[in-house]
Amino acid sequence: MNRVTSWTWRHIIHYFGLLLAIYFIFFVELDPQNPSISKTLGIAIWMASWWVAEIVPLAITSLLPIVLFPAFGIMHGRDVSSTYFNHVIFLFIGGFLVALAIQKWEFHKRIALRIIHLFGLSPGRILFGMMAATAFLSMWISNTATAMMMVPILLAIATQFDSISTGSNYDKLVVGLLLAIAYSASVGGLATLVGTPPNLSFVRIYQIYFPELTEISFSQWFLFALPISIILFCAVWLVLYRMYIVKSNWSPTAESNTLVNKMISNLGKMSFEEKAVALVFVSMALLWMTRADIHLGQVRIPGWSGFFGHPSYINDGTVAIAMATLLFLIPSRRSESGYIMDWKTAEDIPWAIILLFGGGFALASGFKESGLSLWVGEQLGGLSSVHPIIMVLGICVLVTFLTELTSNTATVETILPVLAGLAVSLDINPLLLMIPATLSSSLAFMLPVATPPNAIIFGTNRIDVVQMVKTGFWLNLIGIVVVTLMCYYWGGWIFGFGVE
Repeated sequence: MNRVTSWTWRHIIHYFGLLLAIYFIFFVELDPQNPSISKTLGIAIWMASWWVAEIVPLAITSLLPIVLFPAFGIMHGRDVSSTYFNHVIFLFIGGFLVALAIQKWEFHKRIALRIIHLFGLSPGRILFGMMAATAFLSMWISNTATAMMMVPILLAIATQFDSISTGSNYDKLVVGLLLAIAYSASVGGLATLVGTPPNLSFVRIYQIYFPELTEISFSQWFLFALPISIILFCAVWLVLYRMYIVKSNWSPTAESNTLVNKMISNLGKMSFEEKAVALVFVSMALLWMTRADIHLGQVRIPGWSGFFGHPSYINDGTVAIAMATLLFLIPSRRSESGYIMDWKTAEDIPWAIILLFGGGFALASGFKESGLSLWVGEQLGGLSSVHPIIMVLGICVLVTFLTELTSNTATVETILPVLAGLAVSLDINPLLLMIPATLSSSLAFMLPVATPPNAIIFGTNRIDVVQMVKTGFWLNLIGIVVVTLMCYYWGGWIFGFGVE
């Protein structure tokens, strides 16, 4: 019955969105002086409904602007195509190549187990250790890959715990730890631009709409988002500890530490390949952090790009590709190809996500070129009397619960162009509206379909939807409050827009 219901609603959204799009494209004139506005809105409805329904793959839906924008006179085909590859795309590709090398040589397992061992195995500490390992890895590796790596480690440890513990609610412990992996993957990804796709989408769309403004650098985003990630990390730990770990009544035995030590011992000594990957990974992170100037109030810390003749020519994508290329040049003692990285491994790059990025960038360009974003902003001009913090709160609530049902990236790429136009219409800093929407898209804690880490832990068959909804609802509310206040006050200081 559930499958039939899901099928029915997905197809209703799919075909209703298409019919509504056709109606706007051919029969509506929102602005008689500019018919492109109605046509762009129709195409946006078409893409949004297909992104929600997911009957057509997300990546294929993302290709629609290449056909529809030129066909309806919104953008030249050459200009639309060029939006699909840019420095943000190469930032993602370079970062993902390094992540694939880390996974290939299993350096991520060593990091995870060492962090767990560092914090110990009392109930609260093992929860913290699992979350810390997951959150740290998800800052640099995709949330999906992080969750897929951490779940087997958790289940291997948990299975042994079941055999060496007595008188405890073992199932409750496992549920709490599984939720910890999913939630900390989402929270950790907030901290860096490469941590989760919506962050990269925001950077590019912001640049499309406001090319005259200073770009958001890796270090600036990290400085802003890390405290938010830490606050949400603590909130997740506290909620899960109270709801699951305390009630599990589990306590470690001497065998517990022996188990983790054995898993670390099985990894053996750190190989040459692991050391090489670790060096490239750390170097890339440091280069990202220090590329651009860092401004802390009146204090300015110069970035290394200033040593070059044209520092503005160098961006975070330049660094990512440079370090990823290096992996194909470092000899390996164990690889068949003879090098740390090979193209066979690189083929695992998620090209579907890259096309999804491109589709969002094309849609944002269409919104701008047609004038649709400004038109929408003008229609919402009545919001000028609303206090900015109320607008931020409303955006956080809308996006947080919308992203429970839709792709995080697709949600951001649909709503950010509208918010950019609204900011221009209201004459307020666009970051005040766009950043909360970006962060809120990662606050998907309630449903298995909301985000891949949620789906991965649900696939273990050790957790049910009710448990996830019950826990995730409270974390959604906490996330809304934290993001609203931090974006309004902390963001104003970091990005230089004042609030009253």
